[in-house]
Amino acid sequence: MSPLFTFRFLGTGDARQVPVFDCDCDVCHRAQLESRWQRHSCCAALYSPKGILLIDAGLPSLAPWLSMYTQRCILLTHYHMDHVQGLFPLRWGVGKPIPVYGPPDLAGCDDLFKHPGMLDFKPPLMAFQPLHLHRLRITPVPLNHSRPTLGYLIETSECRIAYLTDTVGLPDETLQFLEQQGTLDRLIIDCTEPPAAVMPRNHNDLTSALHIHVRLRPQETYLTHIGHALDVYLQTHVLPQGVQVARDGMSFTL
Repeated sequence: MSPLFTFRFLGTGDARQVPVFDCDCDVCHRAQLESRWQRHSCCAALYSPKGILLIDAGLPSLAPWLSMYTQRCILLTHYHMDHVQGLFPLRWGVGKPIPVYGPPDLAGCDDLFKHPGMLDFKPPLMAFQPLHLHRLRITPVPLNHSRPTLGYLIETSECRIAYLTDTVGLPDETLQFLEQQGTLDRLIIDCTEPPAAVMPRNHNDLTSALHIHVRLRPQETYLTHIGHALDVYLQTHVLPQGVQVARDGMSFTL
């Protein structure tokens, strides 16, 4: 029996978040009135009985999530600001260094590599080379984005989930690898835009996200990295069975 892990969405929004500044659309107005409709920058946490693993660091303050654990590490998908902004204040903390794992990207973000503070940046992860953190087997997979980006296949002895953001479509090698691993219990996939006439440049629209859902056939799919236009679209459209939109604070066990 594996230890009980809990996965929690800490943020499910795109770079603009919801509400978008000065936007008066229905969903942004709703989010201004009620915090439960807000979407913060996309990131997540995996809790084990002894520790926490953050997937991305997009929240401005990470202290509330990390401070209560002695075993903690951070897994980055890439170095765009909306996925790493929480590292900037965190690095000047004191205490035990926090390991940070991420893709091969020599530029990183601003001066994070030059002045890491308490952040212990580990050697870049390589696609399809698994590592083990907090009794989880984690395999990086390449994604399609404007800079080096990795998604992750995360496995316990009893559960298999794929966390795939930011991406537009998936590279053939990633699709083939995931298909070969057996049925996913949960697929968490970038779905930033409503159905678009022209494929977005860096993120999935709903059409492309559902195509990946059909191709990989997971037991459940969660859409994340949501833009406000998709929230507007979903007010009058229904998702297929087995597909749901993630919200900040939503969680499940592995």
